Amino acid sequence: MPPKPKNAKSEVKLTTTQSLGSLLKSARDMMRKDKGLNGDLDRLPLLTWIMFLKFLDDLETQREEEATLAGKAFRPAIDAPYRWRDWAANPQGITGDELLAFINQDEAVLPNGKRGLGLFAYLRQLTSSNGDNRRDVIATVFRGVDNRMKSGYLLRDVINKIGGIHFTSSEELHTLGALYESMLREMRDAAGDSGEFYTPRAVVRFMVEMIDPRLGETVLDPAAGTGGFLVESLNHLSKQVKTVANRKRLQQESILGGEPKPLPYLLCQMNLLLHGLDAPKIDPGNSLRFKLSEIGEKDRVDVIVTNPPFGGEEEKGIQGNFPGDRQTAETALLFLQLIMRKLHRKPTLAGHAGRAAVVVPNGILFGDGVCARIKEELLKEFNLHTIVRLPNGVFAPYTPIPTNILFFDRSGPTGEVWYYEQQLPEGRRSYTKTAPLQFEEFADCVAWWKKREENERAWKVPTAELLANGCNLDRKNPRGKEEIMHLPPDKIAADILKKEQRVAEIIGNIQKLLSKHSA
Repeated sequence: MPPKPKNAKSEVKLTTTQSLGSLLKSARDMMRKDKGLNGDLDRLPLLTWIMFLKFLDDLETQREEEATLAGKAFRPAIDAPYRWRDWAANPQGITGDELLAFINQDEAVLPNGKRGLGLFAYLRQLTSSNGDNRRDVIATVFRGVDNRMKSGYLLRDVINKIGGIHFTSSEELHTLGALYESMLREMRDAAGDSGEFYTPRAVVRFMVEMIDPRLGETVLDPAAGTGGFLVESLNHLSKQVKTVANRKRLQQESILGGEPKPLPYLLCQMNLLLHGLDAPKIDPGNSLRFKLSEIGEKDRVDVIVTNPPFGGEEEKGIQGNFPGDRQTAETALLFLQLIMRKLHRKPTLAGHAGRAAVVVPNGILFGDGVCARIKEELLKEFNLHTIVRLPNGVFAPYTPIPTNILFFDRSGPTGEVWYYEQQLPEGRRSYTKTAPLQFEEFADCVAWWKKREENERAWKVPTAELLANGCNLDRKNPRGKEEIMHLPPDKIAADILKKEQRVAEIIGNIQKLLSKHSA
């Protein structure tokens, strides 16, 4: 072989991260050319369902080989000709209008030339048997999915790109999981007000580390969104795995979630799969649909970490699942009651009390009426040991609502509540999309957590004082300075206008009620 010329550039071998990053970028660039897709809110779900089917087929192929070696029968979750290997694996396979028809239509010409159900129609009608819920999960995923690409040729190009991912490679899975998380963040940014199912990664990590799930405990997020809390909990528990039995327990018994919206449900499934959970157990129904009084010990869990939706309103049927004096349309208050009910009353297998970490809006801290009755139960029946007050702007620019993290457990009634005020870094006025809260900013709180002393950020209030004050938990830092919001004039004006409109709306409703009463 002749020697290379001295001026020839040496070939640079791409790392796994670079290769996968380039592959996904190419696939997304192809999707940008399609007229049926509008932004990342369309592109990421489409990329996800394609990856989901490739992932599933890689996993099925591996399991089929293992079953054959063990001399056991294997029943695939998806039958031919609907498996990835049947219609997608061949780069020169069906394309154009033929591909679109096979995927989209209720009835289509299959890759084997026969007529039958289209791909999505087939996947949506799958049902499980013999205790294997894989088919039910697939059916639920694809009932909330459609294909918006208009060009079957571009779709074939995207499928061919995804075909280059090896989902059985642990190195590629790890890298892809990180890349997928970055895409979820991009989707949140594109979603704006619709991105309510995202919680900043730093907050998620802090909550999980402080609640410290132990192997053998069940972890639940009843409002899972795209799965951030569950992925962080899975990573936390994975570090404790030492044996095959440990891994089996982690895979089969440890991680539970609930997410009723089709798109976040799909994204949550894929997020957990990419982070190593073989068969995610995510309930596709509304976690609030069960009657609270009928939730017994068998339905309870050891650990709950969540950021339930707030500001929403639940229908009357859902409200009816709660005690008469605790019924409210406010979603966050219903979830708080559910979380309290779902915690195990007895110590966990790891010897800890059932415990929860929950993000709540400021309004819950000072709310009266139904809200105060719920907080009274929380103080008398649970140990509400810590409230971390998050700085303004943690969720900006998606919501300006101030938020807090409640930490409570089943160890007994509350004796005193510790408050910790997490502050903005010196010189910062707010967080932004490009400069969000970082986990390292919680370092002082983490250090304080196990050796608690009052200081300029931390203080405690006796439970008796809180109960005597109508269960108002909105306690200001006695040593702190009032935080001054530095907002541009147009923002201040818009906020004032919004509040004036809300006041006018409330006055109008009161007048209507008075006129009905007088009539």
